[in-house]
Amino acid sequence: MIYSAGIIGLGKYLPERIVTNRELEELVDTSDEWITTRTGISERRIAAAEQATSDLAIAAAQEALLDARLGADELDLIIVATISPDMIFPATACLVQAALGATKAAAFDLSAGCSGYVYALITAAQFIAAGLYQNVLVVGADTLSRLTDWQDRRTCVLFGDGAAAAVVGRVPDGYGILGSLLGADGTGGNHLYLPAGGSRRPASPETLENREHYIKMSGPEVFKFAVKVMEEATLQVIEQAGLTLADIDLFVPHQANIRIIDSSLHRMGVPHERVFLNVDKYGNTSAASVGIALAEAVAAGRVHDGDNILLVGFGAGLTWGSAVLKWYDRRQLNG
Repeated sequence: MIYSAGIIGLGKYLPERIVTNRELEELVDTSDEWITTRTGISERRIAAAEQATSDLAIAAAQEALLDARLGADELDLIIVATISPDMIFPATACLVQAALGATKAAAFDLSAGCSGYVYALITAAQFIAAGLYQNVLVVGADTLSRLTDWQDRRTCVLFGDGAAAAVVGRVPDGYGILGSLLGADGTGGNHLYLPAGGSRRPASPETLENREHYIKMSGPEVFKFAVKVMEEATLQVIEQAGLTLADIDLFVPHQANIRIIDSSLHRMGVPHERVFLNVDKYGNTSAASVGIALAEAVAAGRVHDGDNILLVGFGAGLTWGSAVLKWYDRRQLNG
């Protein structure tokens, strides 16, 4: 038997510290106007010195469990999507499991860059659909401020920190994930990467001097990839779900750059009123991006029972993922 899998609880966490474009003008040769017109970003959140990715993830997870009205001991699996783990090992998911007291849950990390939330959501749904697990916690969390070169004006204006969580469980037939798509093109991996710190180039005085422990990005190449793949992944997953563009009530894209989103929407003919945007407030929060936007859309009353929601992400790898969900109002599930 195949079970329908959907989201039954949502949570998010944003650090308290806000860094505006004006503050970045003091660090690098840039301006508020330049950043806003080219990215749509006005400010971003930055984790406190004592906060690591797991701290953000735990806070978002606690909120999601509360929303789902589940105890941590009812979780069967925890998946944390991140490219900025607390450490190389153990997995950040294991740190989250310990902090929550989710003693029955298996745990692992997933690395798919900014596509991480969608990748993890689709992965979790397979465990539910197969009947192996009943409740899976998905967390997308990143503290990219720790990997950002604050001397590089091309990248330091883009990223922010945050976490988003979803509890995935069984929902009535006809609800939940109607279609899903995952993809990757490893030949583009050198367009967005972190050169050092792994087994290829372990930390050394040379890698530190060359600032190889910070994000490197080929902006034009990533832009072209993102615009193209966002459209393709959207159209393909809608077709897979047996729907059309007109059937989608709300589009929730990865919040990387307003020009990427606008270009893709224009190519598809999707009006802005059917899209949820918060890139201006948080910048690119990587694996947390889509989940934070979804949680805020639900909280803002933009999502209703029976709505068709389109999630789409793209990121390092290069990777992409999209999913169509028929939203199930959790108030009915929770009574």
